[in-house]
This record gives sequence, structure tokens and C-alpha cells, in this order.
Amino acid sequence: MLQPKKTKYRKVQKGKGQMKGNSKRGTELAFGSFGIKSLDGCMMTGRQIEAARQALTRYMKREGQIWIRIFPDKPITKKPAEVRMGKGKGAPEYFVAMVHPGRILFEAEGVPMNVAKEALRLAAQKLPVLTRFIVRRDYVEETN
Repeated sequence: MLQPKKTKYRKVQKGKGQMKGNSKRGTELAFGSFGIKSLDGCMMTGRQIEAARQALTRYMKREGQIWIRIFPDKPITKKPAEVRMGKGKGAPEYFVAMVHPGRILFEAEGVPMNVAKEALRLAAQKLPVLTRFIVRRDYVEETN
């Protein structure tokens, strides 16, 4: 499961306007020829990212290369069940990545376009956001 090795602070505040607006960076393909782009915002957990990664690598049969462009670095706290109000904030339970609309989530390279499209579709089904399949502008399908 994805989570930071070390954090500066154990607990963070929720924040009010973190999900407002579009993504400022990470909106263009940087590594691969194919990718999936988020169409809406959410808090994506490390488990969801890992499930998508497994679906992607299994369909691609470990050929080609993938890049995960998001990382869960925000701790989410939770109090135990049936605990009274007050007595401080709960303990950190899991980590999330704040995903804004327009953010590239995964990229793939080294497989044919139809394989990449299906693999990224299967990965997108594991995620809590609507996504769009995108292709690099200068991509040319190789014919053998």
C-alpha cells in the first residue's frame, strides 16, 4: 500500500478549499504515450491507487512500462467506533492523494494502443473518479 516513509507532521487539518478548481500541474503526459486523466476531484486512497496499478500491470502482462503520477501523502484520521465526542483528534488511519480535475493519474508506454486503452480502462474502473483516455500528440502507431 502506498504511504510516505516519514512525514513532518503526524496529523493534518482537512482544509476548506482543497477540492476547488482545476489541477495546476500534472495535466500533460510527461513520460508515456498513453494515460488517464481525472475529470473530477476526489480524495484517492493508497488502496485505490494500488488496486488500479495491479489491474493495469496484469492486463499488460508486465510488458511495457507504467508511471503512477499521484502519491497519497495526506493522513486521514479516524476515531474508534462508539467513542464519545471530544477527547482530541483520532489516530491516523490511512493516506490519501488530493486529486483535482485535469490531473494525469497513470501513464503507460511500450504496448500497442489497443492494449494500453483496455488496460487503462480496467484501471479506471478501480478509481472513484471519472477519467478520460488520452494519447500523446506526436504518437504514431507502429506497423510491422
